[in-house]
Amino acid sequence: MTLTSKGQVTIPQDIRQRLGFRPGTRVVFDVVGDSVRIRRAADQPTGDALVSAMRAVGRRAAGPRLSTDQILALTRGE
Repeated sequence: MTLTSKGQVTIPQDIRQRLGFRPGTRVVFDVVGDSVRIRRAADQPTGDALVSAMRAVGRRAAGPRLSTDQILALTRGE
């Protein structure tokens, strides 16, 4: 890996996937002796946590589940 003139490096794809780092993920650098550790910022939820939270909100907002036929009947005014 090479450091660019702007001080940037690219995190290899397999590491990004393993850690769930996606574009926009906030990270923190920890200096440990003469090395640096990168980790997700504490206030940054994981992708799985976001999906779970969205599903929970969707279940509360949606109310009782309707079948496809019931939804179609409502949209047709039946």
